[in-house]
Amino acid sequence: MVILYILILLSAFLAGYLLAWFARDELVPGRKWFITLAGTSLFSSVVLSLTDFSLKFPSILTLFFFIIISLMAVWKSYDKKFTK
Repeated sequence: MVILYILILLSAFLAGYLLAWFARDELVPGRKWFITLAGTSLFSSVVLSLTDFSLKFPSILTLFFFIIISLMAVWKSYDKKFTK
């Protein structure tokens, strides 16, 4: 089961790259929103880990998926050859 979780998180890198590829012209103006989304997701995952929520692990996994996607978009927004 752990391998499935690792594969899901690894697929976030591909999803983040595809999101950055399809939205190349919006990466630089939307950089602050991607950073905000990553920070909010990280904060939410920390708060959620301190609760006694029954679906805690899938929710945290989803939030880490969002973090990876957002940070991939931020990373590609600094690549001058990638953005238009």
